[in-house]
Amino acid sequence: MPDAPGLILVTGPPGAGKSTVAAALAARFDPSVLVSGDAFFDFLATGAIEPWLPASNAQNEVVTEAAAVATGRFARDYATVFDGMVGPWFLPTFGRATGVDRLHYVVLLPSLDRCLGRVATRLGHEFDDPAATRKMHAEFTRAEVDPRHVVVDPPEGVDAVADLIESGVTDGRFLRAVAAST
Repeated sequence: MPDAPGLILVTGPPGAGKSTVAAALAARFDPSVLVSGDAFFDFLATGAIEPWLPASNAQNEVVTEAAAVATGRFARDYATVFDGMVGPWFLPTFGRATGVDRLHYVVLLPSLDRCLGRVATRLGHEFDDPAATRKMHAEFTRAEVDPRHVVVDPPEGVDAVADLIESGVTDGRFLRAVAAST
């Protein structure tokens, strides 16, 4: 992988396949790190607000920055894959907090029906809210993001999606400069 060690950020709405694909992608690099963005929400001991609710914005900014700081540290020495909800509205916050000057930003965007089906049938995952899935899918769908970063209706099969991302990382399709903090 060119630019190794580096950072590949895999995002999208619930049920997009982020976690499964990110794990498969991280397994392709040695050494590598897989960072689960969801784990950082688990650090909130009390007073947590569901992250898809409007009142959660300040909380989400703190969690995003904390996750990014840890992710950026790993990315200085390892091929690092981050799996989590980092819509383009939080990408500048995430990017600055990583301390890296560039990252590979990949938005997986299957159809709403596909996401809802996956959320309803997945095992071992605490999130299963169809209304929140619809809301977050709509947010990603209407978000302003350079189309080269968006994988609309990814192919079926984890390896096929991981191949597509690896190819896009290699050819620079997903590469994005991180704006320096001011």
